[in-house]
This record gives sequence, C-alpha cells and structure tokens, in this order.
Amino acid sequence: MDASIVGILMLDGATNGAVYALLALAIVLVFAVTRVIFIPQGEFVAYGALTLALLQLGRVPGTVWLLVVLALLAAVLDAVQRIRRGVPVGQVVVAALKSLAIPALIVAVTLWAAPLKLPLVVQSLLTLAIVTPLGPLVYRLAYEKLADATVLVLLIVSVGVHFALTGLGLVFFGAEGFRNPSFWDARFSAGALSLSGQTIIIFLVSIALIVALFLFFERTLRGKALRATAVNRLGARLMGISTSGAGHLSFGLAAFIGALSGLLIGPATTMFYDSGFLIGLKGFVAAIFGGLASYPAAALGAIFVGLLESFGSFWASAFKEVIVFTVIIPVLLWRSFQHGHGDEEE
Repeated sequence: MDASIVGILMLDGATNGAVYALLALAIVLVFAVTRVIFIPQGEFVAYGALTLALLQLGRVPGTVWLLVVLALLAAVLDAVQRIRRGVPVGQVVVAALKSLAIPALIVAVTLWAAPLKLPLVVQSLLTLAIVTPLGPLVYRLAYEKLADATVLVLLIVSVGVHFALTGLGLVFFGAEGFRNPSFWDARFSAGALSLSGQTIIIFLVSIALIVALFLFFERTLRGKALRATAVNRLGARLMGISTSGAGHLSFGLAAFIGALSGLLIGPATTMFYDSGFLIGLKGFVAAIFGGLASYPAAALGAIFVGLLESFGSFWASAFKEVIVFTVIIPVLLWRSFQHGHGDEEE
C-alpha cells in the first residue's frame, strides 16, 4: 500500500461515510423523538433506489400501491376513532378524503409520468414524493398505538416491520438487481485520485442536508418541538406539543433521508430488494458511536465506519462486513462502563 492507494481508499471511505452519516442522523432522530430503534431505515434506502430504477424502465413501481394500501388503512383507523368519539359522519368522511388527497395525487402523477420516461431529476423528485409519505404511514399503523411501550417492545415491532418491508420489496421489485444512472458523469483527476461527478454530488447533498437539518432544529418551531419531545416527552405534551405529530414528522424525515440516500448510492452499487438492510445496519453502527443521542458523534462515527469499510475491503474483502460490525462490540462495552447499569425501564 502506498500513498496513492491510501488516498483512493480514504476518498471511497469518506464517500460511503457521507451516506452512512445521513442514515445515522435519521436513526438518532427517530430514536430521540419516539424511542424506536428504527431497523427498517435501510428499507427506505432500497425503496428509493429501486423505485427510481423502475421509473427509468417506464414501469409503475409497486411502492405506489403500497402507499395506497397504507393510506387507506390509516384513513379507516382514523375514521373508526372519530366515530367512537362521536364525531358526525359527514366530518369523518371529509377528514378521510383530505387524508387520502395527497396519496391519490401522487398515484395519479405516477401513473401518468411513469410511461413517459421523464428526465432523471424529475423521476428522482417523483421517487421522493412516493417513498417519503410511507414513513408517517408506517408510524401510524405500526408504532403510534405503542408509543408509550418499552424500548424492547418497540424494537420487536421494528424487527417485524423490517421483515414485512423486505418481503414486500421482493414482491414489488423481484430478486433482480438494478443500478441507476449517475446524476453527473464528469470525472476530475488530481494525481492518482479520480473524483467522479456523482461523488461530488454525494458530498454536496449530504452537507446541504445536514446544514438544513441544523437550521430546521435551531430556527423553526416544528424543529424546536421535535427537540422538546426528544428531551422530555411528558413535558412536551404538557406544553401542548403533540407527541404523535412529532412521531409522524420524525418518521417522515427518516423516510425522506432514506430515499435520498438510495438515490445517491444507486449509481455506485447494484441494489437488490434486501440491500438496504446491511446499509441501514452500518448507519446504525454509526449511530451507536453517538449513543443514539448525539448527532455530531453519529456523523463522525459514520465517517469512521466508511473508512473502516474501505480499508477493510482492501486488506480482507471477504471479511469487510465482519470488521465493520465487530467494531460495535468495544463501543458498547465502553458505553456500558461509562454509564454503568441503570434500572430497567418500566
């Protein structure tokens, strides 16, 4: 190994780490607000990449029909709750139609746009519009009723949601892998290093999204509400902040970040219906570095995971996944010794 190889590996690791950082931030956000260890985060990555792949082929992606089914189920549950509270039937119907308006519009646009094979940027925006609403719907159907349950119960639910979304991914996209076209085909050379336009886009989008999230949490009322919910759910509720709304928003942001990550890495690797699981786990390992609480530590952990994966693939490519996931053991031991043993959550 010489300096040029080290530079190439560091560039590759930093590129992967930028994507893992986005996933780690999403996982930390969801856990801080809802106490859900969101294992299915990687599924949104796969859904984003594969939805775009089918749009590239001029086909209607199955995620559209998943959006329809989940929206209908959520509307039915909301209608039943309103009827039990004694809300007039007319108001129930109007509320249900309002909740179904955006999914119906997305479906109509997708059915019209898919056969046209529109430009890549337009298809990417449509992909984000399809996948992002799945986050709040998953929270509504799987987690909202269990919002006050223990972390262990929520973790078990996350495992079930992961298997359900993975199985649906196989149904929607099949076992065949897809690779999306690059957003920018230019290449730039600096000595032994070769920097692709797609790599530059990954860095720029990751930095822009991190800055946008910082401004969102620091400057907007909804961002401050999320921070308050993360600090003290009961206190936030007493101050009039809807913890249910905070959960919907955090899952929506997580789905958006996951879909965007899928769009970014789709041109760099072949994506399968179950590829998101390993990618999401690497984001989870990075989040563990931050104790599922610190955003900066999670971002730094993601860069470290990306570099470790890059150098591990050079020295022992067959064991690169083992190397990455083994790192979580000393981190957990360190945090265990640092914080000691607390009482079991009731």
